[in-house]
Amino acid sequence: MNDTHAATDDLKRFLAIEEGGRRWLRRLGVASVVALVLGGGVLWRARHQPAPPARFVTADLSVGDVVEKVQATGTVQPLLQVNVGAQVNGRVTKVFVDFNSVVKKGDPLAEIDPTLYGTQVSAQQANVVAQQAQYESAKAQVRAMDAQLEAAKVAFERVERLHGHNLATRAEVDAARGQYDSLRAQLDASKANMGAARAAIGASQAQLNQSNTNLGYTKIFSPVDGIVITRGIDPGATVVASFQAPVLFVIAQDLRKMRVLADVDEADVGKLHERMQAEAVVDAFPGESFQGIVQQIRYSPNNVQGVVTYSAIVEVENPEEKLRPGMTATITIKTREAKAVVRVPNAALRYKPSPPIGADGKVVPAAPDPPLAKGQGRVFLLLTDRTESRLVPIGVTDGMFTEVGDGALAASMKVVIDENESEEDKKKRRKVF
Repeated sequence: MNDTHAATDDLKRFLAIEEGGRRWLRRLGVASVVALVLGGGVLWRARHQPAPPARFVTADLSVGDVVEKVQATGTVQPLLQVNVGAQVNGRVTKVFVDFNSVVKKGDPLAEIDPTLYGTQVSAQQANVVAQQAQYESAKAQVRAMDAQLEAAKVAFERVERLHGHNLATRAEVDAARGQYDSLRAQLDASKANMGAARAAIGASQAQLNQSNTNLGYTKIFSPVDGIVITRGIDPGATVVASFQAPVLFVIAQDLRKMRVLADVDEADVGKLHERMQAEAVVDAFPGESFQGIVQQIRYSPNNVQGVVTYSAIVEVENPEEKLRPGMTATITIKTREAKAVVRVPNAALRYKPSPPIGADGKVVPAAPDPPLAKGQGRVFLLLTDRTESRLVPIGVTDGMFTEVGDGALAASMKVVIDENESEEDKKKRRKVF
């Protein structure tokens, strides 16, 4: 019995030893697989890891067109716009046109109640008739006085002759003279009254003409051919014309030609001159441009919150009458153009190399570059293992590219536009700058 138990115990110990060996083998196998996976991953990353970025970011020179443009925004307006107002007061009784009505010169637009002005005309006409009657009366009185004066003159001369023959006394002569002088004075007074009556007729006639004119002003007519773009009055409204005539209608003479009053920045106004070609675009017609010409560049400045602009008048063709008054237009004007030239990116002209870092880990300040002359730029060419600074003549620029003078650079060259730096170098530079 004891031998059986001993054999059983030996078997258990053997099996335990056997199981422990297998467990270690399994663990060793797993560890080997993990090691192989990690090693393979490291090897794959080593083989597929991207190369470190180059120190310099470069761009190729190219050959193409460079067009210098000036852009500005403004409001679309009719080429000729007439404000029509009223010159007399009163209630509007009729309005003959509406918005977008096409009118000809002389067409009636509206009418103000003419009753009051018609009454004034009638009163002035009556006054003129009365003044003419007074004038005729004064004229007749002058003729009568003239006849009486002629008779008094004849009587005076007869008495004077009789006195020369001692047939009339001195008293009779003096009485005849006095009668003659009195009638002559009355004649002069009658003539003065006749002149006053004539003047009164002229004054009354002038008042009548004024009344007729005011009566004519009650009818408002179109002064030009065009289209009504604004109607500011309705029947029944009262018009009060004081020191400034109120604007009742706005008439655009011809919408097939419009103008844009563009605000040009003071930095760009020196590039513009009259008769330059221009293009206008509006949001209402995306992708469509309207051709125009710069007609005027005004000298008067516009200062809005410290921003100075100058008004440029651009006349724009509008054959289909798509442009409407009040639209906001963006104007593009070509100021200069260079075709098929070597051009350099503007970023290359702005690039400045970072100062080097010395052996002590500190930034070494670079010597300042000499100032550039007018029409000159500085670029850095990328050679095999270094960069080289070069001064080049520059011309037209469009904001992205700049024309380079003939022969200064070849289209196959590369220019530096930026640098790639490590975070550590950036931190060192920030400590200095």
